[in-house]
Amino acid sequence: MANDAEPGRVEGIHVAISEGEPMRATDRIRVLAGIGLEGDRYATGRGHFSGTPGTGRALTLIEAEVLESLRESLGIALRPGEARRNVTTRGIALNALVGRRFRIGSVLCEGKRLCEPCRYLEGVVSKPLLDPLSNRGGLRADVLEDGEIRIGDELRPVER
Repeated sequence: MANDAEPGRVEGIHVAISEGEPMRATDRIRVLAGIGLEGDRYATGRGHFSGTPGTGRALTLIEAEVLESLRESLGIALRPGEARRNVTTRGIALNALVGRRFRIGSVLCEGKRLCEPCRYLEGVVSKPLLDPLSNRGGLRADVLEDGEIRIGDELRPVER
């Protein structure tokens, strides 16, 4: 499983133009402080939960190890973009980043809360995910500095 002491890596980047639309993969993406990933539904206000106040919608992350575990232990095949998270990581425990600042490449972010699965996600992907992803559905984060995220970028916690 993912490690909370070593840095992780970006394995996938996905965005969707609006709610319910398929996520599309990209090798790199511009990230805007206080807004999110350029062109993504939450950066443009077209996400399913855009009308609900709250932090942590600028960037969502999920561990590749969790997706692999779903397939191996439960037979639930969920591709990275299908999980509806923007960034798929490997090698770092995302839950440990709640309340902490971290960098993805040069982009400074702050983990706000867990990205728990919901009925909307289950409906979009037509797979039973509420229980299997409980407490391991990823991380919601705010973006504190502009920059670019690329496949292969290091993800590491930073001290304040």
